[in-house]
Amino acid sequence: MSSVEHIENPDVILIGSGVMSATLGGVLKNLQPDLKIQLYEVTPELAQESSNGWNNAGTGHAGICELSYTPNRGKDGEVDVAKAIEIFDQFEQSKYFWGYAVRSGMIEDPSRFVNAVPHIAFVYGQEQVDFLRSRHKGMSAHHFFSSMEYTEDRDTIREWAPLLLAGRDETPIAATKMDRGTDVNFGALSKLLVQWLSKQDGGAYATEHRVTDLTRTKNGWDVKVKNLQSGRTFTNSAKFVFIGAGGGSLPLLQKSGITESKGFGGFPIGGQWLRCDKPEVVEQHVAKVYGLSPGAAPTMAVPHLDTRIIDGKKSLLFGPYAAWTTKFLHGGGSFWDLPGSIRLDNIASLIKVGLHNIPLVGYLIQQGLQSMNTRVKELRNFYPDARTEDWELIDAGIRVQAVKKEDGDAGIVHFGTEVLSDKDKTLAALLGASPGASVSTNIILEIVQDCFSDLLKTDEGHKRMKAMIPSYDKNLIDPNMASRQAEWSEEAEKSLQLI
Repeated sequence: MSSVEHIENPDVILIGSGVMSATLGGVLKNLQPDLKIQLYEVTPELAQESSNGWNNAGTGHAGICELSYTPNRGKDGEVDVAKAIEIFDQFEQSKYFWGYAVRSGMIEDPSRFVNAVPHIAFVYGQEQVDFLRSRHKGMSAHHFFSSMEYTEDRDTIREWAPLLLAGRDETPIAATKMDRGTDVNFGALSKLLVQWLSKQDGGAYATEHRVTDLTRTKNGWDVKVKNLQSGRTFTNSAKFVFIGAGGGSLPLLQKSGITESKGFGGFPIGGQWLRCDKPEVVEQHVAKVYGLSPGAAPTMAVPHLDTRIIDGKKSLLFGPYAAWTTKFLHGGGSFWDLPGSIRLDNIASLIKVGLHNIPLVGYLIQQGLQSMNTRVKELRNFYPDARTEDWELIDAGIRVQAVKKEDGDAGIVHFGTEVLSDKDKTLAALLGASPGASVSTNIILEIVQDCFSDLLKTDEGHKRMKAMIPSYDKNLIDPNMASRQAEWSEEAEKSLQLI
């Protein structure tokens, strides 16, 4: 349902209605309730791009089962688990904020966006088994993952996830499992937060409104907006602008002209899923099961077999299958998006990335040309008895990987989300993808600390932030924080009805 609500000359303009803008709007409004906040969304509905429930895996990325976060071994020969620990720490902040949103009445029914689903890592072949055993050794030693189970026993794995064992041969296999994983509908979460914001004094959103230009002013930014229903173009001004438009962020960031955006480019990767709604199959599998990525695959294409709960209905997803595209947005994007993003300041980086990633481009093209039978054959690596007729191919979202220079070299930012802000702290933007939505609160906290630090310096501001995120200004990774982390996590999970 379209919405057209306007606040003239607000304090903050949010561009995009995904989980990043929704979270920033919610955090800022709680920090300073009298802030005037206006959100613009180009599509008729909220959160229809990357945050949409069917456009992502819906995994609450906490480093539990995602083997791509722990690809390397340290000097001692054991798997380096530092990245997984970092991601878990960041996801805790999201969980705390969501729990606060429920307790404070921002969200009434948490089951509309989050449900408890075990997280399992599954491998086959002796080399992969050795890898997972080492990974478990390192992770279970930390208090974040002390409850992680490891097994090479087929009967145990069959109990955890029956589909993985049906029809499987005697190849060595292993799995790890933690029950306190989550399935998250980030689209539903975004809608709930934006709708709450619009009900507050000084909060509004307008769908079918495209931001077409940004011009710096003495007091902030003039934002040029086109109403797609009427065709009318108008300008609204704000002290602060947040560009959280997913694949649409890079073109807007370039239009802003801020120095900090120079040299950045975008490398779009499309995606597709296999989806099963057949009850007799769906009911046999209640888990997020992640495996190891094929050699040339991008990190977002790590294969996984997922329980999804969207609008109260359970389905299974397998994939994602990557695909070559030049579009930056799933809906409303253009095949000219990538060519149109090329500038003198980023062309060298884009060319270098293209030349150095020819195997990746070849992989994306090959993936896009696969037949249904070929896709199901890959599914059978996870679920040997899968039948083609039980699955349908659906489109997933587009992830625009940030391209930037580091130490004079150009590369794709596969992990993390690039947070850019201008020197005056009047504009911030996000580029990048995984783990993105799951650690949205941590990313937004970084923006608040950088651009709204004055709100945190007062006793009242600090108190309000601690109420939302009790671990704010604390290091949960520190072993001395184990008991407090467990306490805060339990409070959040009870609020979210996960335990």
